[in-house]
Amino acid sequence: MTKASHITRAQVEDFLFMEADLLDNWELNEWEKLLADDACYYIPPNDKLDGSHKDTLFIIADDRERLHQRIIRVLDPNCHAEHPKSRLSRVISNVRILSTEGDLVHISANFICHRYRRYERLGEYVGKMLYTLRVTGDGFLIKERRVLLKSHELGSLGSVSFIL
Repeated sequence: MTKASHITRAQVEDFLFMEADLLDNWELNEWEKLLADDACYYIPPNDKLDGSHKDTLFIIADDRERLHQRIIRVLDPNCHAEHPKSRLSRVISNVRILSTEGDLVHISANFICHRYRRYERLGEYVGKMLYTLRVTGDGFLIKERRVLLKSHELGSLGSVSFIL
């Protein structure tokens, strides 16, 4: 794979399903290998989904280094927010290739992420993911991952201490 214009939806779906499996199983070091050197991960506030992290307070606005540090923290056995680890189960659907340019492919997909925690009620995160993937000789690397939550209020969902 080198040109984004030759990418199929099935290839993108396989990548997203593999990524979801890594995240669900807390294989964050393996997931980190899917990130481009210039990767960024955004979760905008639910009242300004189209906002920019430069002038809006985002739930998460991480560059590559902050993602690396987030992974170190959440995998640490002393991370009380995730001890014991949440049990996660994601469903990915409605995968679409939105556009391609050079070695980049822009995609969208819907998701539901079920989160089970001891002594807590089920957490259900629903939304849309927007990706910019870089096509490489070995597959895809995530350049940008933007998670748009559908919830009207986030307080009842609890903290997002895992990688959504």
